[in-house]
Amino acid sequence: MLQELGVVREQIDAIDAQMLALLNQRAKCAQHVGEIKARYGDAGYIYRPEREAQVLRRIQSLNEGPLPNESVTFFFREVMSACLSLETPLGIAFLGPLGTFSESAAVKHFGHAARLAPQGTIDDVFREVEAGHAHYGVAPVENSTEGAVGRTLDLLLGSSLKICGEVVLRIHQHLMTRETELGKITKVYSHAQSLAQCHEWLNRSLPGVPRISVGSNAEAARLASIEPGAAAIAGEAASERYDLPRLVESIEDEPNNTTRFLVLGRHDAGRTGADKTSLILSAANRPGAVHELLAPLAKAGVSMNRLESRPARAALWEYVFYVDIEGHRDDPAVKAALDDLAGRAAYLKVLGSYPQAVY
Repeated sequence: MLQELGVVREQIDAIDAQMLALLNQRAKCAQHVGEIKARYGDAGYIYRPEREAQVLRRIQSLNEGPLPNESVTFFFREVMSACLSLETPLGIAFLGPLGTFSESAAVKHFGHAARLAPQGTIDDVFREVEAGHAHYGVAPVENSTEGAVGRTLDLLLGSSLKICGEVVLRIHQHLMTRETELGKITKVYSHAQSLAQCHEWLNRSLPGVPRISVGSNAEAARLASIEPGAAAIAGEAASERYDLPRLVESIEDEPNNTTRFLVLGRHDAGRTGADKTSLILSAANRPGAVHELLAPLAKAGVSMNRLESRPARAALWEYVFYVDIEGHRDDPAVKAALDDLAGRAAYLKVLGSYPQAVY
């Protein structure tokens, strides 16, 4: 057995050496790309979301296993993140503190080589990017069980930022504590949304135990890490950051609980062939006006996969509509629909076209 293992381990060592050489070769190519862009005055945006999405989709199409696509995608994201950081580490603003699901979304999209900049509010995330203090921002926009994040939608209405990407994060809520038994838990800390997402599990497993809402799951984990008898409901990032053991994993009531995050920047993303376009529309105050807004999409054969209404705030009882459609604004069908919409809508704002999330 030892002899057979030795042969295989020698093969692994040889492959590792080849991988290392190829990784450094790829990094040199990435540096060369930056030099070419700088020579032609195109160094303003080192990160191109459409290029990253194309690379990841191509890698998935080539993957024959045994590694699953999710693992391969994670590895190549980290490789691209490391290569980008050789020029300028990307600064990423997100809703903090560290240890939140927003941090997990930022790392999932930009990799661990990015420079993370946690912010106190979603407003601060927008401001950091608008002011140029961060290259990009990551903000939650909707949850599969709790619905839309209203503050993000409201800020998109008035912001000059573009949506240049999206991140879809599967939300696993864990009960974490320094206690070793459920019976020793005397209180549970978490964000109000996470408490709501685990309501039925808490009723069954910890009936009568006080539930205390705090500003973030990371803060809940911090408190549980220093208070005897306390537990927190939070994600894996909070558990790792505060070295807090997970007593029970995946306690969310909805097994497919997922949050969608937007990547915000100061530029558009190019076409990839698998894109989304997000819009804000308002209709004239007359019968059938909303139907008229949707007609150009049907006429051009453009699929709509999200429609959300919000108060316009400009006048009482007036609303704006947030719409996600399939395709890029430069696609002929989408362009035709947008041109038609411009003549019908009382207000039209294209928030951006961007690659669909790569899982």
